[in-house]
Amino acid sequence: MNPLLDTLQTYPFEKLRALFKEVTPKAGLRPISLGIGEPKHPTPALIRDAVVASLDGLAVYPATAGSPALRESIANWIKTRYTLPAIDASTEVLPVSGSREALFALAQAVVDPAAGVKDPARRAIVLCPNPFYQIYEGATLLAGGEPYFVNSDPARNYACDYSQVPEDVWARTQLLYVCSPGNPTGAVLTLDDWRELFALSDRYGFVIASDECYSEIYFDETKPPLGGLEAAHRLGRGFERLVMLSSLSKRSNVPGMRSGFVAGDAAILKRFLLYRTYHGAALSPVWQAASVVAWGDEQHVRENRAKYARKFATVTPMLADVLDVRLPDAAFYLWANVARTGLSDTAFAQRLYADYNVTVLPGSYLARTAHGTNPGQNFVRMALVADVEECIEGAQRIVDFCRSLA
Repeated sequence: MNPLLDTLQTYPFEKLRALFKEVTPKAGLRPISLGIGEPKHPTPALIRDAVVASLDGLAVYPATAGSPALRESIANWIKTRYTLPAIDASTEVLPVSGSREALFALAQAVVDPAAGVKDPARRAIVLCPNPFYQIYEGATLLAGGEPYFVNSDPARNYACDYSQVPEDVWARTQLLYVCSPGNPTGAVLTLDDWRELFALSDRYGFVIASDECYSEIYFDETKPPLGGLEAAHRLGRGFERLVMLSSLSKRSNVPGMRSGFVAGDAAILKRFLLYRTYHGAALSPVWQAASVVAWGDEQHVRENRAKYARKFATVTPMLADVLDVRLPDAAFYLWANVARTGLSDTAFAQRLYADYNVTVLPGSYLARTAHGTNPGQNFVRMALVADVEECIEGAQRIVDFCRSLA
């Protein structure tokens, strides 16, 4: 077996199961899970209808590059959403089987492990924010690279301080992952953040992979989150060494479809398509047809955002009375500091589950100890993905739990 498999960390939800293994929740309370970021809003009827109408597509092999109709629908969405003058559907857009699959596969295509074979000290580096989506690390390790974590700073809206990265690390960096809106913090990169990243990429030649799967969950219809391609255009540059990844899962409540895209640098996408042709991860023709419909409709997306806005407007003030928490820039997570309760993040999650049958995810499980600290320590992540009433009930139980600790 590939020895690199032994370098993988235990996934956060496996750690959570181990944490809860010997715990029996108090009887009489229905379970409420705020732990997993899986959308629970109903799948829109227009997408379900499109799936049914496209079932004949099961009789043919899908093209790895996706259908022209799907690439055009994605390109049109990108141009409209990010106010771009143009994007080439044939060379700058590639449909994928969800952003998670593509985030992993991209590292396998981008990272060159050759330098580290003879000398581990020269192994390719992939920069990751910390806390982070765990796929970034796993993708790096299995590509033969070395993850380097850049801690986010709560005092700077969880921005990463790239000025602290040593020169020798930059010299070995081949890929940099960013997540905006961020998981778990919900923070959005600013235009100044992007200006810094582009300057670093120009200087050192690494690829930027911008994970934007939460881009359509935000709270002010007049202020959608800034995207990487949009930032490049606003700063007067092209898409060189830049790709963005997005998905229908959160936007359209279809996580089971595993439908997304990668867009940006045509040279990177050409090579990535070659990799994917052998990888065999083409999107089903049924999902492709339904995705055309989904990317072409915004009404269901606005309705989806309104549901999240209502939940966050109600739940955030409730929790702010007992925890250090505030409305995020975007996404559907609340990132709460639990230090004032006197409990660690793991103890908080375990006792909350035992006493009130509510599941939250310890923040330390979503980060690594780097530069002397684990930036997820003393935080918990709460995913407000259930319906309004269930989220409010879960929040009230958390309030009651915190007050019981006083």
